[in-house]
Amino acid sequence: MTETTFSALGVPAPLVASLAAEGKTTAFPIQVDTLPDTLKGRDVLGRGKTGSGKTLAFSIPLVARLGGALAGGRRRPGRPLALVLSPTRELATQISAVITPLAKAYDLKTTTIFGGVNQSRQVNALNEGVDIVVACPGRLEDLMKQGHVTLDAIEITVLDEADHMADLGFLPVVTRLMNKTPKSGQRMLFSATLDNGVDKLVSRYLRNQVLHSVDEANSPVAAMTHHVFVVEGALAKRALVRKLASGTGRRILFTRTKHAAKKLARELTAGGIPALDLHGNLTQGIRDRNLAAFAAGDVRVLVATDVAARGVHVDDIELVVHVDPPAEHKAYLHRSGRTARAGKQGEVVTITQPSQRKETEELLRRAKISVRPRAVTADSPAVVELVGEVAEIVMPVFAQDQSRRNRPTGVRTSGGGEVARRGAHDGGREGSKPRSGRSQSGRSQSGKPLGGKPKGGKSQSGKPLGGKPKGGKSQSARGQARNAARGGAGGARGGAGGARSSKRTRRG
Repeated sequence: MTETTFSALGVPAPLVASLAAEGKTTAFPIQVDTLPDTLKGRDVLGRGKTGSGKTLAFSIPLVARLGGALAGGRRRPGRPLALVLSPTRELATQISAVITPLAKAYDLKTTTIFGGVNQSRQVNALNEGVDIVVACPGRLEDLMKQGHVTLDAIEITVLDEADHMADLGFLPVVTRLMNKTPKSGQRMLFSATLDNGVDKLVSRYLRNQVLHSVDEANSPVAAMTHHVFVVEGALAKRALVRKLASGTGRRILFTRTKHAAKKLARELTAGGIPALDLHGNLTQGIRDRNLAAFAAGDVRVLVATDVAARGVHVDDIELVVHVDPPAEHKAYLHRSGRTARAGKQGEVVTITQPSQRKETEELLRRAKISVRPRAVTADSPAVVELVGEVAEIVMPVFAQDQSRRNRPTGVRTSGGGEVARRGAHDGGREGSKPRSGRSQSGRSQSGKPLGGKPKGGKSQSGKPLGGKPKGGKSQSARGQARNAARGGAGGARGGAGGARSSKRTRRG
């Protein structure tokens, strides 16, 4: 197939140079199809599977038109010129990361707006004046009600992953936001499907739109290879998951629940395979740091729930594992779309047990995936070949095992463990607290509080602190020796307690 350059599609020279600096010189099919229309200001409905290049397809014309045909005037506080609506915080961050280097070519300012974080940064950015806002619908509407932003100056509106916004119940909010934008502005809607009310958005807000749909044969996602591995029992499944996680490349393991994601990340880390979790129970700061560590290659395994299925736009993910098959076929496609991005090859594994086999086959049938299930163990040739080179084991070092001064750099999982890694970022202090709810620096290795009196105001030997010993006599040399011996035994017992505490921290 003939490759098409961005320059040949009419992309302005400053953006061509910006794209080339990132190694992007040829366009994907959906970009080839849509750019001639979007650069002219036409409304476009773009349909394409996840990973097909939709983000760049709308980012290029958005920046090109704001920097060219629509340029002029100074920035006005709280009145942006372009709006991109995204269903999730992670996706909003990823979209902003694509737009920002392009916007710099025309000195345009971009900001993100989403919930789960303090709004002060977002309000300050709006007050200073921004050109492009990438937002989740709920927080944006909140800021509008507070009077921090209006949408009456919007020239270009983009709805990204509109079908997922429908799945999450955002369409009423999206409708209210769209009603606040000028009818004369350019509107682009990108979605994998047109169900659940997305078709109503199209008919209501797009004018004389051009439909561009990337078919399966031309999509980079067609480069995926799908596998279904059948295992007998929980132990066999655990061994298979560990084997699939042990390779050298990036991989994402998907679970159905937040608890399962946290537990699996902790088990892998404790077993020498550094892993981070990504799910809705984490604060936005930890989610951002875990995703950044994964994208930077500090950790090669990410264990995620479906919150990440649309939010992880990271290239070079060689394997996606459905540890738990998803509930419906759309989730399967979006999870799987984390691999085979940017035209690369990718592998997708679904792990199932005999009792799940029928529902898994129905799931794949609805996803239009044809693959024959295979019964395997962790040591089966098909598994070993898929994993390829096995990465070096990296055993975790927990906080109570080292002083803060000597602690190695590392990355922290939500379970409180710190993974010692050469060259990793010093992000270990950013994880959550141990399950006890106390800072580990506030306890000794034996589990006793540091500083102040022990419980009951007594010494470890059981005698009152301060004043004379019982009977009013000073302690004899023999008594001192005896108590020293007892202290040694107590120290040994304390060391054992510390070991038990370490185990509890790993598990809990």
